[in-house]
Amino acid sequence: MSKIKKLAGQTFWYGFSNIFGRFINYLLTPLLTGIYSSSQYGDISILFAYAAFLNIVFTYGMETAYFRFNNTYAEKDVYNTGLFALLITTVLFTALLMLPVPAVANLMKLPGHPEYVRWVLWIVALDTLAVLPFSKLRYEGRPRKFATIKILNILVNVGLVVFFLVLCKGQHEKGANNIWAVLYNPNIDIGYVFLANLAASAITLVLLSRELFSFQPRFNTALLREMLVYTAPLIIVGFGGMINETIDRFMIVQRFPGTVEEAKSANGIYSANYKLALLIVLFIQAFRMGAEPFFFREAQSENAQKTYARVMKFFMIACCFCFLGVVLYLDIWKHFMGIRRHPEYLNGLSVVPILMLAKIFLGVYYNLSIWYKLTNHNTIGAMITIGGAAITLAVNYFLIPHWGYMACAFATLLCYGFMMVASYRLGQKHYPVPYAWKKMSAYLVICLVLFGIHQLFRMFSPGIWWTHGFALVEMAAFALFIVRVEKKEFSRLPFIGRLVRD
Repeated sequence: MSKIKKLAGQTFWYGFSNIFGRFINYLLTPLLTGIYSSSQYGDISILFAYAAFLNIVFTYGMETAYFRFNNTYAEKDVYNTGLFALLITTVLFTALLMLPVPAVANLMKLPGHPEYVRWVLWIVALDTLAVLPFSKLRYEGRPRKFATIKILNILVNVGLVVFFLVLCKGQHEKGANNIWAVLYNPNIDIGYVFLANLAASAITLVLLSRELFSFQPRFNTALLREMLVYTAPLIIVGFGGMINETIDRFMIVQRFPGTVEEAKSANGIYSANYKLALLIVLFIQAFRMGAEPFFFREAQSENAQKTYARVMKFFMIACCFCFLGVVLYLDIWKHFMGIRRHPEYLNGLSVVPILMLAKIFLGVYYNLSIWYKLTNHNTIGAMITIGGAAITLAVNYFLIPHWGYMACAFATLLCYGFMMVASYRLGQKHYPVPYAWKKMSAYLVICLVLFGIHQLFRMFSPGIWWTHGFALVEMAAFALFIVRVEKKEFSRLPFIGRLVRD
């Protein structure tokens, strides 16, 4: 249990930085959706989707390779080799991708603002240089510094957005004759969102200067060759993952029936509602931060598979509570989309439960994927991801013209469901882990049933407080059920164990 306790502690800090920091960042959603129309918000989302794709190209799986090869090479050699490679390729990729910027802007339906694309490129470049310094903090077990820098990054980003789009923009629109009004340029428009992100990324690198200056510009040729061979399939995995996560934003713009403006509006509505899956996504990201180095370190222990199985069960229980916490209280969460000024965002609320379930499948897949990373079967992982990407592309291509953004939600669900099942079946052949899949499936089904009952209750509820009260009763009942079924497991946990035993 001490190992899981240590993982939980590290996950807390990674989770704290992600949940606290990104929740602050998430407050930008009602701000931006309140300031900008769904069409303009769609432009913001598609540019960040472009950044997500570039991130895979720029980092090419070097973060995972760093954790993997620290088990066989000196950490210093792995760090120097990996960071040296990233430095060279980042300069090269940035220079090459600056050339077709006008064409990329035209493809995104932003012909008048190629500078947006350039700023996104610089953001990706700076973030790439921070990847291995952050990984070094995780490997050395320094989650507090990791969390502090991540939170400061978000605070700078949000602070600058509020400064320019609330203070300066407000003064400019009032016609004030002061420095705040002068600092705002209406021609930049949504570009302030990217400039704020760029400034935050630059400050993050400064805060990581100690880790950066510990780098020595040399590399081990044999090690680099091994790392590149190891990461090659992970690049495919990364691309497939980004296709599954972001290609729907591009495809809505291209395949949505109607005008370009209507397509952008649909993209903005879908993207804003996608943000409501924030809670479970943040938990999954926080878990991955702590779990990836933990899984690699634990691989050499005698009971590694049993540990992985127990971690998965706790992970699924946490995901179930995240799911219920969002879908049972959508009447509250919907107010984070700036619906007062732009009520059209409410039209996409029906995609949220589907996306939440899809994210649970994704989180389970992340847990399961450790088998091919540990056994050097990354090619199989790449094939699974390609299969998921094929599902995403096919469903979106054929169904967006008929179902609109609902097709994107179902494509995400089918994709991650396929990847989860495929990884489990193949993993049990190559690296069997005794997952309690019957229990975990039952927990998830119970959550879906509770959501269905809650929807029926809403139809006949006399008021919103009755609806929220009933949701609280459902969550409490589920919690008592879990404690009763898992009493033996919870009794071994610190603090919670004393409550269960009492």
